[in-house]
Amino acid sequence: FGTHALLIVTLTLIPTTTTAQSENDATREDVYPPLWDRAPESLLDFPVKDNKIVINPWNYQERLGMYKNMLNSSAKYFTAFGSQNFGNILWGLPLQHGWQFRTGRLADPSSVTSCGYEDGDLLCISVRSWWSCMNYYLAVIPFLGAVEAGLFGQLQYEIEILPPEEQRADFCYSVADCRSRNPKLMDEWKAYFEVNNFTLFFFIFSGSPATFSSFKMDDALGLMWKAHVSSIAYALPKFQDSLKYLSDPEANFGEDWANAVDFIAATHFSTDLQTTNEFQSFLPQRMLTEGDVLPSISDFSPQQNRVLLSLRALHKVNQLTGGLLLKLWQKAMSTEAGRKLGRKLIEDLASS
Repeated sequence: FGTHALLIVTLTLIPTTTTAQSENDATREDVYPPLWDRAPESLLDFPVKDNKIVINPWNYQERLGMYKNMLNSSAKYFTAFGSQNFGNILWGLPLQHGWQFRTGRLADPSSVTSCGYEDGDLLCISVRSWWSCMNYYLAVIPFLGAVEAGLFGQLQYEIEILPPEEQRADFCYSVADCRSRNPKLMDEWKAYFEVNNFTLFFFIFSGSPATFSSFKMDDALGLMWKAHVSSIAYALPKFQDSLKYLSDPEANFGEDWANAVDFIAATHFSTDLQTTNEFQSFLPQRMLTEGDVLPSISDFSPQQNRVLLSLRALHKVNQLTGGLLLKLWQKAMSTEAGRKLGRKLIEDLASS
């Protein structure tokens, strides 16, 4: 059954593997998310009020700062995987967030407010944005899971997350609050950051970089993707109503992308800086509108059109099979050999 799933997925994706070209070079300055150099470097760069570090996740720069702190504090675990922390597998999160910001997906899609627009508050993240609400569970929850796991050491202050102006009940705002509302998500993100602590211990005292880079990296990727998928699965039904603010093509793309993440996750795909940038070059550079018809969107490259069409097809086939395609794919990815084959298939999107 696993082999059949691989064949079906291969046939679904094959249009994208014939002409795709990587557009990003790891030496370019724009490999970082927009405004990366302006994001808070340490937790004490955020405002401190009433003995609490106060973070506003509805400001792009501050949400980016949460990612930057996670990357900086976990850098020591990834020194064996390249310089400048480029091998850190957390890069996928801020790079995806940066793509959302750059393409206007964090702005108010209802246009009722000026939140997220150049002629308004550009750094504002709108609570009406489906993308921003989904991303909250891939930003604040991982961050608070890292706090609970001790990634930042013994903190002098408590962390307080500011609520949005509306839909306050859809989110949580502290370690205790998030643990009481979402214990499973907090456990899974905490487990990821705790395995990094164990991995460092293992690396130092085993003196075996080879063991660390093969077995333990796959372990870390598995835990990270498990938590990532759980965050999306929890947030998807919660923010279903927010899709109404989007055009039909954009809403379809959002759900297609969420579906595709399940397939990508099963391969333990590496989300280091270079790999993520290469992969993201095929995502749309603007929001889709009602006039956009795949695979003939005129201002998208042939590769982008093909990738979007493939994501659509993958989602439809998975729906038609009642999720069986994903189950078969996950079965095929249950061994390292299977995952290697799956990763190769995905990497072909960026290199063929």
